[in-house]
Amino acid sequence: MLPVEQLPVGIIGASGYVGAELMRLLGQHPGFDVRFVTGDTQAGQPVVGLYPHLAAIGADQEFVKYDPRLLDEAALAFLALPHGQSMALAGGIIEQGKAAVDLAADFRLKDAGQYQQWYGAPHLAPEMLGRFAYGLPELFRDELVGARAVAVPGCYPTAAVLAIAPLVRMGLIWPDGVIVDAASGVSGAGRPPKAHTAFCAVDEDFTAYGLLDHRHTPEIEQAAGASVLFTPHLAPMNRGILATCYAKPATGTSTDALLGALADAYADEPFVVVSERSPSTKATLGSNAAHLTVRHDARTNTVVALCAIDNLVKGAAGQAVQCANLICGLEETAGLTATGVYP
Repeated sequence: MLPVEQLPVGIIGASGYVGAELMRLLGQHPGFDVRFVTGDTQAGQPVVGLYPHLAAIGADQEFVKYDPRLLDEAALAFLALPHGQSMALAGGIIEQGKAAVDLAADFRLKDAGQYQQWYGAPHLAPEMLGRFAYGLPELFRDELVGARAVAVPGCYPTAAVLAIAPLVRMGLIWPDGVIVDAASGVSGAGRPPKAHTAFCAVDEDFTAYGLLDHRHTPEIEQAAGASVLFTPHLAPMNRGILATCYAKPATGTSTDALLGALADAYADEPFVVVSERSPSTKATLGSNAAHLTVRHDARTNTVVALCAIDNLVKGAAGQAVQCANLICGLEETAGLTATGVYP
């Protein structure tokens, strides 16, 4: 177990939206002290020049180029790099005796062969896959306690798996042919400008993409224990994910029975709210909360489970901090809130 008093940490790849969210959360965290933030494309530039909302906690901080010697200042590194870049660094970080919390997809899948199929390139460090715990505490907490390396789930998988995995585990829905329709805010596409995420492209539009082959599909299947048809959508909002999941019941059931089962599954979870209310992305804004509900439609004999999260918090940076708290022996909720910002 790592020490718990002001643990020195660093953020590798801090110039993106997830990195900025990590800086926001860690800058007010009672147990972590951020020693460095890297951003090769922004090296030498002040953090507040790119992210003025961080002025109160990072007024004197600058982005620096990554150098392994920076790790001499830290006991734990958060990696907020684009997919494919963490696998080249993680081995060295762990060999230096540092803990690693990776927010990319590089160590989420257990089968190295799936990276060629779903990410279009072979895995560069397949021998490392077994060393990473999957960082969804509500469902895989036992793997996280005492771990030295964590693969933080993707934002879409977080919402979908929280909604359906307990129902699969309890034998309440068939694990075959689950359908997941999920919509995300534009921040999920990252900070670098792209033609399809520019304001004029996104405003007044709602689009499905990644039809049949989105790379989060195998991660959802692996974590949920189900075969899944996943269709993501881009919504004209900054933040948030709403996942609507459809499955067939494995036994006779009702809405009340399903709600009760889901509430029991998450009864002790500080960041999960199970309610009869239909989840709203706005209600989770800025928080590490996940809002869930479930229904049984007797007419079509279909179970509908829904989950709303903030894609940058519970779907990324907040979940990373939650995992870091666990592996460092801190209170799991430290530095995080379950309360959203409204309006």
